[in-house]
Amino acid sequence: MITVVGLDGGPLGPRAAAALAQATCVAGALRHLAAVPVPAGATRVVMGDLAAALREVTGHSGPAVVLASGDPGFFGVVRALRERGVHPDVLPAVSSVALAFARIGVPWDDAVVASAHGRSGRGRSVRRALAAALAHPKAAILTAPVSAEPRAFLPALLRAGRDVYVAERLGAPDEAVVRVTDAADAERDRAHPNVVIAVDPERAVAPAAAWLPGHQGAPDGWALPEADFAHRDSMVTKAEVRAVALAHLAPRPGTVVWDVGAGSGSVAVECARFGAHAVAFERAAADCRRIRGNAAAHGVAVRVCEGEAPGVFERVAGLLAPDAVFVGGGGPGVVAAVAERFRPDRVVVALAALDRVRTVYDLLEAAGYEVAGTQLQPSRLAALPDGSLRLAATNPVTLLWGARSTAAA
Repeated sequence: MITVVGLDGGPLGPRAAAALAQATCVAGALRHLAAVPVPAGATRVVMGDLAAALREVTGHSGPAVVLASGDPGFFGVVRALRERGVHPDVLPAVSSVALAFARIGVPWDDAVVASAHGRSGRGRSVRRALAAALAHPKAAILTAPVSAEPRAFLPALLRAGRDVYVAERLGAPDEAVVRVTDAADAERDRAHPNVVIAVDPERAVAPAAAWLPGHQGAPDGWALPEADFAHRDSMVTKAEVRAVALAHLAPRPGTVVWDVGAGSGSVAVECARFGAHAVAFERAAADCRRIRGNAAAHGVAVRVCEGEAPGVFERVAGLLAPDAVFVGGGGPGVVAAVAERFRPDRVVVALAALDRVRTVYDLLEAAGYEVAGTQLQPSRLAALPDGSLRLAATNPVTLLWGARSTAAA
């Protein structure tokens, strides 16, 4: 029988103490093995190489205990054991995320929790974790030594105006919970294990109790009416065009979506409502102010970058590489810069001029995308004076989209 025991710095409970006393094999990190009374004569397995350690534990013939931090069923070793066909007895302690939020006195039922541990192929990486944290008003990031240190997250979170904390070695005698306030402090080395907490000070407490932890899923409606966005001279992507564009951009937590030539920022705002980290690029200061206002009106975070594309891409500090890009303005030169320099998984281009369709199609295909497209010309119901209805045509827009074969579904 394998028992997994969580440790949080407090005394062992009766069941955990009994399991440990009977164990003939005990596995854990060095700090965990030093923190508990391992029975004399029991085999000690140091969990440096997880796969090798679990092979030894699962191959042991007697009762075994695996020691882990906090709640081992939360981004922990229980998953790895179950993947190997083991059904362990699990005795959790308080998770590091719960402890970290408790130390700063903030509720966390509405927080996004992102793990930067493990392989990026599983969706866990610095960029994905940071994108999720930037898109949500409250987040915890589980860091990792070397590959995902706190310094990889702190500068961007500070630039975004978050209150940022690093909770180090929670439950240990040398525990420290430190608020990070400047760039120099963000670069400091930190004791492991640690958790990064980021909170939007204006939204530290959600206006209503969450029913679902973290991001609340798909928004209540999308492809919103143009009237829901402040815009200049009807410079707003039509709702029907946005509906198709969103389907091909696939915004969701952990993804980065750029809206280039954003106009009113309607596409960026809609992507942010799906949980993506949205970045809007516009050359006019007045339009940038309008985008910020639209984001605030919809209760989402959109990073707004003022400048002419594609040059602005190089001038903005701390940009995260995009997973998807919507090009609503700027022409073939912007499309080429995006596709060749940043190589996002998905590119969607809105074109009013037909003579650019072939050029953009060829650019995307040459950059390795599978390209398709459609022309949209919505005809909307409109009332006539006698009470009957007619169809009022809008201007046609051609949408091209390109997807790499590696694009996530």
